[in-house]
Amino acid sequence: MPDLLDDLDRRGLIHDSTDRASLGARMAEGPITLYYGCDPTAPSLHIGNLIGLLLLGRFQDAGHRPIALAGGATGMVGDPSGRSEERNLLDDAALTANVAVIKEQMGRIVDLDAPGAALVDNRDWTGRLTLLEFLRDVGKHVTVNQMLARESVKARLESEHGISFTEFSYMLLQANDYLWLHDHHACDLQIGGSDQWGNILAGIDLVRRVRSDTVHGLCWPLLTAADGTKLGKTTGARVWLDARLTSPYAFFQHWMRTDDADLRRFLAQFTRLPMEEVEAAVAAHEEAPQRRLGQRALAEHVTTLVHGVAEANAAGEAAGVLFGGDPRQASAAALAVVAQEVPGTSLEAGEALSGGVELAPVLVRAGLAASLSDARRQLQHQGIAVNGAKAAPDRQLGPDDLLHGRWVLLRKGKRDWAVVDAGRSRAAHDSVGPPS
Repeated sequence: MPDLLDDLDRRGLIHDSTDRASLGARMAEGPITLYYGCDPTAPSLHIGNLIGLLLLGRFQDAGHRPIALAGGATGMVGDPSGRSEERNLLDDAALTANVAVIKEQMGRIVDLDAPGAALVDNRDWTGRLTLLEFLRDVGKHVTVNQMLARESVKARLESEHGISFTEFSYMLLQANDYLWLHDHHACDLQIGGSDQWGNILAGIDLVRRVRSDTVHGLCWPLLTAADGTKLGKTTGARVWLDARLTSPYAFFQHWMRTDDADLRRFLAQFTRLPMEEVEAAVAAHEEAPQRRLGQRALAEHVTTLVHGVAEANAAGEAAGVLFGGDPRQASAAALAVVAQEVPGTSLEAGEALSGGVELAPVLVRAGLAASLSDARRQLQHQGIAVNGAKAAPDRQLGPDDLLHGRWVLLRKGKRDWAVVDAGRSRAAHDSVGPPS
């Protein structure tokens, strides 16, 4: 197995770290316990969190012990790092619900049932901590000068919104997490995005001052959106791990839209592929970039990681249908995905396919035509396809048009789709716009 730190270097996953030689020597001594924390400030983790969870998994695969931390306590305060204004504080019920969701999502990426692995919530120890204990046991070891020197704090002080004492204290709460995990789980390494470097250093310093122990930190480059802003839950573009917030199809398509310039980096950082396979995938892609083989490999691997094989296969197949494939060859799972992603309608009361249903009114209900006259004009000019085949002006829908006994796919031009769903009542499914 290649040296883990060298492998992380090749993947572009080391932006900052404490003394590399010291960390490498500690890892060579035997398994190291490390932790990565996610605050429950939204009802789902996002793709920026994937790097940290995968990094936990990479350490676990190399024989080390991962701790995934759900920040039920720090989520009540809000991290000022990378933000220009204060977060809205969530109530206890919302935080509890969010913690439950992100714990489940963490467990999909990291094997938290393996020996030595752990899933913790910092509310379990911080919630019992009194203010006087916190000031005595944590606050006295950190100078205000140190805190003001951190980039996250300086940036907020210079902003028009300033920083509240609540957010100013966040660094101390996270530092206390590291101390608690060091004491109770022998944790010697914290990992995070580069915006967490100041918080991680605060924890390292606190452990040194209170226990006289040497612990370590490692950060990867922060994932940013196209405009350069932090790609997170409340900033930048949002691509969630929860299928209710970002559907598996939309998740798959996000990776399919990856720019060629980002392909190697994303394959290296967001998949479990060995670097030799990453390089091979990039080389194959560069031979025929128009085929987007690299993007498809990326989309398949990451969607499988987050949503499972079945959802990834259905999303990929649905994309094939919507981008030129034959709907008649598609699986029922793929057509169900298509039906969730495009406008749809159903048969009205009294409409029976056995007797033939005029297509023009269906086009109007499905939003592919503005009126009956518009629908008939499009049919006259062969601008409508039914299940991938051009429709004649007098086209009717019949039983043989149902794919898997349920769906008929309609297309206007090359890209405007709608689905007739014979398996639902119109009241439950009728819509002329894209799903919200």
